[in-house]
Amino acid sequence: MTLYSWFVFFLAVQIIHFLGTWKLYQAAGRKSWEAAIPVYNSIVLMKIIGRPTWWTLLLFIPIINLIMFPVVWVETLRTFGKKSTLDTILGLFTLGFYIYVVNYTQKLEYHKDRKLTPDNKAADTVSSLLFAIIVATLVHTYVVQPYTIPTSSLEKSLLIGDFLFVSKLNYGPRVPMTTVALPMVHDSIPLTKSKSYLSWPQLPYFRLPAIQKINRCDIVVFNWPVDTVHYFFEPKGRPGVIKPIDKKSNYVKRCVGIPGDSLSIKDGYVFINGKKLVLPERAKPQYSYAVALDGKTPIDFETIFKELDITDPAGFRTEKRDTLYLGALTEAGAEIFKNTPGVTAVIRKVDHGDDNAIFPHINKWNQDNMGPIYIPEAGKTVALTNESLPFYKEIITNYEGNTLELQGSKFLINGKPATTYTFKQNYYWMMGDNRHNSEDSRYWGYVPENHIVGKPVFIWMSWDTNGKGINKIRWNRVFTTVDGEGQPHSYFKYFLILLAIYFVGDFIWKKRRENKA
Repeated sequence: MTLYSWFVFFLAVQIIHFLGTWKLYQAAGRKSWEAAIPVYNSIVLMKIIGRPTWWTLLLFIPIINLIMFPVVWVETLRTFGKKSTLDTILGLFTLGFYIYVVNYTQKLEYHKDRKLTPDNKAADTVSSLLFAIIVATLVHTYVVQPYTIPTSSLEKSLLIGDFLFVSKLNYGPRVPMTTVALPMVHDSIPLTKSKSYLSWPQLPYFRLPAIQKINRCDIVVFNWPVDTVHYFFEPKGRPGVIKPIDKKSNYVKRCVGIPGDSLSIKDGYVFINGKKLVLPERAKPQYSYAVALDGKTPIDFETIFKELDITDPAGFRTEKRDTLYLGALTEAGAEIFKNTPGVTAVIRKVDHGDDNAIFPHINKWNQDNMGPIYIPEAGKTVALTNESLPFYKEIITNYEGNTLELQGSKFLINGKPATTYTFKQNYYWMMGDNRHNSEDSRYWGYVPENHIVGKPVFIWMSWDTNGKGINKIRWNRVFTTVDGEGQPHSYFKYFLILLAIYFVGDFIWKKRRENKA
């Protein structure tokens, strides 16, 4: 929906509210016209039903308002004497339109000093649960979101089984675009294959102010731009559906290119504006290697693998067992292999052929050698040619909502001839540190700014399955920061100390109060 559509929708809601409540306002000693003034009518209604004015704000926050509207319907009914279970059910299942019946057909009795606390324990529990869901949803949407690392694309920086807190504040909290959805779940209802949201109506993209910009080498959580889903359709085999932006799958990668950069990859190394990208100390990029053996000297591979924490697949491909293939190994690990007796050579895998799976799918580049590629910046203009079109076609059509046609040798954007295009938003280039085991921008291109979710800042738990059914906690990663200089340092023991101080202090305080009493 456009802003104009939302404005019309908002006015329609105000009219519906006025027509259904103006007599209630009169019965409460207010003026009937007060029910017709947008926003002000909500403030007055909160006073009528005896609830705090700040509840009005919650009525205008997407997702939160889905919880608040039913609460306000029930509170309004109870304020005018409709307290029975049947009244509550009618209010909820008619989506509040039962208030129309009360407004026009019932004798209105305003209970100004009604009891606001629940009458029984069950109602009190429901009330507390709703409040907890509202607070949790606000935090989840606008402050911090939990996230679990599912793949090894950032291995050595972030491990499979790391449980993260992702800050929404760093890059600016994004207001939900999907307005009708279950709180605190993503695209599907847990344990089912059912959608957790309605694709309509959609709010235009809007992001609150940020603390910082996305910098090169930042680890970023974002919505996967090319995500479609197939399992929402039955029977099987039918086409997938394009998800709303904020319901696309969450990915986490390292940002290696920011708006305005010229990016190239040469023999697996990233170059920005002609200079090799310098990664932070905690980043340990991995590549695939072939380790040649002399076939005579015994080598304790188990000890080496444990020392280097090799987690990706490795093995021999021939019966001769003269070459060990490693799916992922750091450069420091490669040096250790080179200095191991019995190893004759350590060769890093570098692709040189053409791969049509590589963006922009022109059968020209591969995962280790590609570019230069311009990373679009908002407000910048590029020439449209047959050569540049593969890079920007998805941006023009899918990400920025234009129509694009080729009429003879001319390009038509929104039906008008165009030789250039000006970008409406910023774009980023995301890659995994595990270079040969990462589905990233090399395969699907740019990440639009409106797909950015947040910045991982803290690992609160790390669970190691070890791939062998052995589950254990990685204590050295619990309560560690994602960013920072030097190697990660756990603050878990300090947390335990503070927790112990709190409980001891609380115990002493209570004892003193008891003695004074």
